[in-house]
Amino acid sequence: MRILIVEDEQALREGLTDLIRNDGHQVEAVGDGAEAVQIGTEKEFDLVVLDLMLPSLDGVEVCRQLRQVRPGLLVLMLTARGSENEKVEGLLAGADDYMTKPFGARELLARVQALGRRMGPAASEPELLEVDGCAFDLGRCEAKRDEKVITLTAREAGIIRWLHRHHHRAVSRSELLEQLWSVPGSLETRTVDMTIANLRKKIERNPSEPRIIVSVKGVGYAWGQDAS
Repeated sequence: MRILIVEDEQALREGLTDLIRNDGHQVEAVGDGAEAVQIGTEKEFDLVVLDLMLPSLDGVEVCRQLRQVRPGLLVLMLTARGSENEKVEGLLAGADDYMTKPFGARELLARVQALGRRMGPAASEPELLEVDGCAFDLGRCEAKRDEKVITLTAREAGIIRWLHRHHHRAVSRSELLEQLWSVPGSLETRTVDMTIANLRKKIERNPSEPRIIVSVKGVGYAWGQDAS
């Protein structure tokens, strides 16, 4: 993978660079939030390993700005602040995973590898779908309805992919939190509902009467019966 490391502590930045590069990845590293946004928008990366406390711009704002330009970019946040509220803030800003300092090298590499597996589905899993007049290119994080191109975030594309993969059953909010946000399913949050509400506004003909992502009372969500 092509990985951008954003960490202001030089010793840690250099250590992360060596660790991840030795694991077979292409790595660039910067120590400033504004510089991270600049290089992250100018160059193509698969993953950003992003510290939360940075000069110029903090990690949450860096994540937001990069997501606007590259919605498919994966983000692993690193921080010394480990409260539940801070983790949720980072995940809501668009982070795909969250690690609290100090952390072990093996765990970091395992999380990088796990995020890498999200980049591409199994060969048999479709990336191109057409549902109720909406065409999806999940690999490009795009949809199109009535000739209008719709940009999807990586997580929105992941929700569509997960629900389609498990179209034969309902999927709980807890499962979506665990699989797509990498947080415990027991976490009490409206994040899943808010994300799906926003996604429906993008892709459904009538968001108040969804046909692609339907609600299952008492469980969560499912791939629409009319969707194929």
